[in-house]
Amino acid sequence: MIRILKNRILKGVLSRQIGPEFSAEIESAGGQLKALIRKKFKRSLHIRQVDTGDCAACLSEIIAANNPIYDLQRFGVNFAASPRHADGLLVTGPVSKNMLAALKKTYDAMPEPKFVITCGDCALDGGIFKDSYYVQGAVKDILPVVLHIPGCPPSPLVIVKALVKFLK
Repeated sequence: MIRILKNRILKGVLSRQIGPEFSAEIESAGGQLKALIRKKFKRSLHIRQVDTGDCAACLSEIIAANNPIYDLQRFGVNFAASPRHADGLLVTGPVSKNMLAALKKTYDAMPEPKFVITCGDCALDGGIFKDSYYVQGAVKDILPVVLHIPGCPPSPLVIVKALVKFLK
């Protein structure tokens, strides 16, 4: 305990405060998202996320979107562990050859109506990996994509705003 207190005194506060303008932007976008989800689904939106070979940057931003600052779950977005419980499929990364079958099986296991969202530039066209011998191609060449969230990687706020735009 003494060591922890000593570290705290020597290093000071390492976290940063979120500015009120940033917090207001998150609340505004999140409130819109929550209202649209309730209107369209009458419940939460359930998404199954699949990493098909990305560098983990997009995945880390999706994880950040679920942290206490953004907290997508309070706005009505839940990540499902099973594709059988999902409304949508969120795909990150270019489709590598070893993930092609798994991606198709995940999509096939989802109940109708279903939709596919790609997140990040790699999922759109392969990104920096598109000329690799081990990349099958872009997600849009394999599944019917209805929304692309641009960026390398897209920030959590961009993800929220893209979902709002899509649901409108």
